[in-house]
Amino acid sequence: MSMPSESVSFSELLRQPSETADRLSRARAVRLRRRDAADLVLMSADRAAAEGEVVDLTTRLLASVARRDPTLVRESLPTVLPWVRFLPAKDLEQMAGEFVATAEAAAAIGNTAAISQLLTEWRHTAEIHADPDLHRILAEPSSDDFGPVACPSGE
Repeated sequence: MSMPSESVSFSELLRQPSETADRLSRARAVRLRRRDAADLVLMSADRAAAEGEVVDLTTRLLASVARRDPTLVRESLPTVLPWVRFLPAKDLEQMAGEFVATAEAAAAIGNTAAISQLLTEWRHTAEIHADPDLHRILAEPSSDDFGPVACPSGE
């Protein structure tokens, strides 16, 4: 989803809620900028439902096509995600299969976060393959035991 063209600060929404809501009549969504937290996107419930419906339909359609012809997705990925060209053929095949399975499951529960996570992980894998020095370092076996790992802070 592309970012909304309209943008206001979160405090402006609190000070002028009706003016901010009026912006939705001119834009499909309004980005709410927050100083100390992640930005939010405000859109009408009808718009959110319509976009969700399109994502669901597209995902199910893709999964159906992929089941019929698995090579079609694998062959199309370099056009849609150019960074997959850095993946070895075996990894590209695995990524395509995981993508279709994850997209289908995500559509079934109405939450695309898993797809985004999968794409991030595979993009990082492609970045490693694209950098010969980094790939060599990470591919070398390590027999060292780096000792105990401290618990993350806050846990």
